Amino acid sequence: MSFIRAVHGNAGASISHGGSAPMSGALRLLLAVSAGVPVAALYYSQPMLGVIGASTRASDAVVGFLPTLTQLGYALGILLLTPLGDRFDRRRIILVKAALLSVALLLGGLAPGMSLLLVMSFAVGLTATVAQDIVPAAATLAPERERGKVVGTVMTGLLLGILLSRVVAGVVAEQFGWRAMFLIAAGSVALIGVAAWRGLPRFQPTSTLSYGALLGSLAALWRRYGPLRRAALAQGLLSVGFSAFWSTLAVMLHGAPFHLGSAAAGAFGLAGAAGALGAPVAGRFADRFGPEVVTRLGAGLTALSFATMFAAPWLEPHARLWLIAGSAIGFDLGVQMSLVAHQTIVFGIDPAARSRLNAVLFVGIFIGMSVGAASGSLVLARWGWAAVTVLATGAALAALLVRLAPAGRVAR
Repeated sequence: MSFIRAVHGNAGASISHGGSAPMSGALRLLLAVSAGVPVAALYYSQPMLGVIGASTRASDAVVGFLPTLTQLGYALGILLLTPLGDRFDRRRIILVKAALLSVALLLGGLAPGMSLLLVMSFAVGLTATVAQDIVPAAATLAPERERGKVVGTVMTGLLLGILLSRVVAGVVAEQFGWRAMFLIAAGSVALIGVAAWRGLPRFQPTSTLSYGALLGSLAALWRRYGPLRRAALAQGLLSVGFSAFWSTLAVMLHGAPFHLGSAAAGAFGLAGAAGALGAPVAGRFADRFGPEVVTRLGAGLTALSFATMFAAPWLEPHARLWLIAGSAIGFDLGVQMSLVAHQTIVFGIDPAARSRLNAVLFVGIFIGMSVGAASGSLVLARWGWAAVTVLATGAALAALLVRLAPAGRVAR
């Protein structure tokens, strides 16, 4: 409870576009954890699908709909719910979504059969978008000179939630069962909701548009702001390679010459988590040297990290694993650097439309992730892991070209 008390002093205040005072460490921690814990709920089911199927006696095809519905709910939530942060008090939205997410996880853990569990999986995805309300809230609370650093810290929490969720879920499910993981997740989200209620200030709405007009304005923002289009395109391309790698890694490791199980693939998430820890540094670089420079560095590091895996066929299996782990650290850091810098650019475009701008950016990222997962699986099946490496490297180089191209050619 000391963590909750540490940020209690912010409650009750009202924020419009941030202040000049440095953000406290306790508030930065609250925002980072509040982003990471909800988004982790998207991925808890993935390593537990076999256990869930055996427990509920559902077929593999039916069980496979659990993560699909969760991701679908998240995509729709980003598009349909995230823009509301510009129309209403963002603190209230965060609290409502956290409460609903906690209930959805609780009901999922108590579900007597697969039908309710499928419904709750969709609800989890829809309400886990609270993480995407936290990021623009952090950008609003942060002084302009610290915005990159603060956004970097929050995005570190979010990415750590993604990368570590599978590891945590696998361990908990093995020791205590899959229902325990959902119940623990429900409790953790509820605690985050209490901390946010105590620690976050109220936010002044920045738009009076109706809901329909608010959604319609997403297309208008896309047409109006070239930097937004450029950021969404570049980050979407980086997401293609990122998703292609992570969606095919377990299949590649399962085959010759490794013959490793899903636990080994999940352990590579720890390597990615190590890369994610560099995000605050990327944010400070963006504050000091400008986000444009950091987007190029991040895209270049991502391309270089993927390209190093071209050497894998000439190495012994043990050395290949170390090479892949090192590459994962590098490209995760590169993708995270670029994302923090792109968000710094996007949040500086129009303070009154930050939630909608963030929604547009993440729709681009989600499209890239979907394309990467689908194309990565197809390429692996037809041409092998080397072709996946080519795909990932090519997508990262394309993102670098977008950032290197004169702004007038891409962003007008």
